[in-house]
Amino acid sequence: MRLSSLTDYAVVMMAAAARTGGAGRLSAGALAEETGVPLPTAQKLMGRLAAAGLLVSARGTGGGFSLARAAETITLADIVEAVEGPIALTSCAEHGRHDCALETGCHIRPHMALANGAVRGALAAVSLASLATTPSRAPAFAGEQE
Repeated sequence: MRLSSLTDYAVVMMAAAARTGGAGRLSAGALAEETGVPLPTAQKLMGRLAAAGLLVSARGTGGGFSLARAAETITLADIVEAVEGPIALTSCAEHGRHDCALETGCHIRPHMALANGAVRGALAAVSLASLATTPSRAPAFAGEQE
């Protein structure tokens, strides 16, 4: 399973926003400059993140975006779902989808909700606050030698 580039960019931007510690409003331009995300993409993502209730916007002088709630209460699952939609490993796991040719005789479909819940739970266990911190040493990936 791999997240889209848009989701990756959204996570990077939200972490950058969290590192500001609520000090003023952020613009798409400022976040684009800080993160390296192209400005049109940053603008698009900030709109999606605001629509999902993760960012709030203010117009006018001193306007911009800020986190809608504390970084400790925003999770990686929230950000993924804001960009990708509900977490579903297969299309049959999405509520109301019936486009699989194997659906009528499939014995796996009833179990996919459990798998989706496990993936969502793992993502929900990672807070934006933890993503915004700079680790003293990057953790090793499985299979990587130290």
